[in-house]
Amino acid sequence: MQKLTVNLWMQGTAEEAGEFYAAALPDARTEIESRYPTEGLLEFQQPLAGLPLTVSVWVRGTKITLINAGPEFSPNASISIILSFNADERDVLDATWAALSEGGSALMPLDAYPFSTRYGWVTDKFGVSWQLMESAEPDPDSTRVMPCLMFGGVAQNRAAEAIEFYGEVLGAKLDSAFPYGQATEVATADSLMFAQFSLGEDKVAAMDSGVAQGFSFTPGVSLEWPCEGQEEIDRVWEALSAVPEAEACGWLTDKFGVSWQIVPSNMGELMQRPGAFEHMINMKKLVINDF
Repeated sequence: MQKLTVNLWMQGTAEEAGEFYAAALPDARTEIESRYPTEGLLEFQQPLAGLPLTVSVWVRGTKITLINAGPEFSPNASISIILSFNADERDVLDATWAALSEGGSALMPLDAYPFSTRYGWVTDKFGVSWQLMESAEPDPDSTRVMPCLMFGGVAQNRAAEAIEFYGEVLGAKLDSAFPYGQATEVATADSLMFAQFSLGEDKVAAMDSGVAQGFSFTPGVSLEWPCEGQEEIDRVWEALSAVPEAEACGWLTDKFGVSWQIVPSNMGELMQRPGAFEHMINMKKLVINDF
C-alpha cells in the first residue's frame, strides 16, 4: 500500500496539469481532491479562493499530488519521477515520451544506453522531470512511479548519507547501490551513480550527480509522509527539520535540502472540520488537536 506521495508545486496550473498528465501518462486519471475555501485565506492566497487546492493524478495505481499555488516555487530535475515499462510496452513508452516532450525539453534523448535498451529523461512543459525506462524482464513492480532524488549542487555526494539518515528516521532500507567506481567532474569514486531504497512498500531512487549542477532541492517537489498520531508527527518533525525558516503548514526542509510534508494519516478527515484551512495555515508543525 502506497504511503509516500510525491507532491508537485504548480503555479496556478494544477487542474490543467492534471488533465495533461491524465492524457499523457499510461493508465492515468485525475481528480480535483480539494479546493481553497472562500474565506480565511491569507492576502496572497485570495486570488485562489474557491479554486482547486490539490489535484490528484493516479498513474498505474500510484498517486501523485499537484498543489495549486503561486509563483514562489517550481519543480526542477533534482527530484524526477521514474516510470518503467516492460519490453513489450515500447509503443506505450514512445507515446508517453512524445506526449511529455510536447512543450518540454529532453535532458537525455530517448535512445539505447548501457543500463537500458530504451531510456530518456525529459522535463515537461510544467517543469516536472520524468525518466522513462524500458526493463528487459517483465516485473510487476516495473510499472510503478518511483521518485528519484539527485544529489547535486550544495547536496553533491550526499546520497549515501541521506539513505542512511532516512533509515534512522523513517525506516528506509537500502535495496541496491552502484557507486561510480572512479571520480567524475564532481562525484567521488564511492559516490552513488544509482541506488534504490524502500520506505515500507514504496520504492525511492537516489543518485549523486556526475556533473556540476546549478540547482538542488526546493519545495517545487516535496515528499508527503503521513504519521499515525501526534507522537509520531513530533518524532519525525524533530528528526527531519533542519531549516526553521522553512517550517510552515506541515512543510519542512531536511539537512539535505529535501522538502517534506509531515501530515497526520487522517489529514483528509481533519480538513473537513470547520475552519481547518485557516487553522492549518497558522501552524508550522501540524498539531492534530489544533484543527
